[in-house]
Amino acid sequence: MTTLLIDAGPTAPESLVTRTGGVPLAPAGTEWPCCASCEGPMQFLAQVILNNRDAGAAEGKRGILALFACQNDPGMCNDWEPFSGGNRALLFPMADLDPLPRPEGAEQTLLVLGAVRAADLAQEPDDNYELAREAWAARSERRESSVLGQLGGEPAWIQGDETPSCPSCAGTMPFVVQLEEGPDHSTAMNFGGGGCAYAFACEPCGRALLLWQC
Repeated sequence: MTTLLIDAGPTAPESLVTRTGGVPLAPAGTEWPCCASCEGPMQFLAQVILNNRDAGAAEGKRGILALFACQNDPGMCNDWEPFSGGNRALLFPMADLDPLPRPEGAEQTLLVLGAVRAADLAQEPDDNYELAREAWAARSERRESSVLGQLGGEPAWIQGDETPSCPSCAGTMPFVVQLEEGPDHSTAMNFGGGGCAYAFACEPCGRALLLWQC
């Protein structure tokens, strides 16, 4: 079974849903992450609601994942690597979330995507992400570009397995979500042109990591 993330159209920039773009929701006191290389504030890419059971479960929510990557000088800050400091994946509890204040003086167009898109869940019986995406497109009579990625399951690696270890406990980090760049220019995330991002989370340690391949 593969749980696909399906483009569900525009949504409010501060909505508590799985979405790409908009404004991240975070606990009070959270600071907007900055790139370790250029020290500039990163671009917010997406937030993902984590269900309380297996991927695709309708009951309960156990947390929220916020994903960022540096776009101040694309290609120069190693935003594709999980430990370079050019991206961030932040794991938060669901309670007491507020819109994250934007850093003062930062160029706003670099901080957020040009549009906000919600993501619905759709389940396909095939465990292979690529085959599940094709099957969903054929069944729904929509383009494959409407698939924004997958929630849980097995990552569909482009360049080979890069599953990271948790920097706190050294255990293998569980895969959480895979994201496509997006269906159009206004919603597109920069994963090298046609690439995918992969996020992992060690929830007992409260740690998450992001990387991308193309």
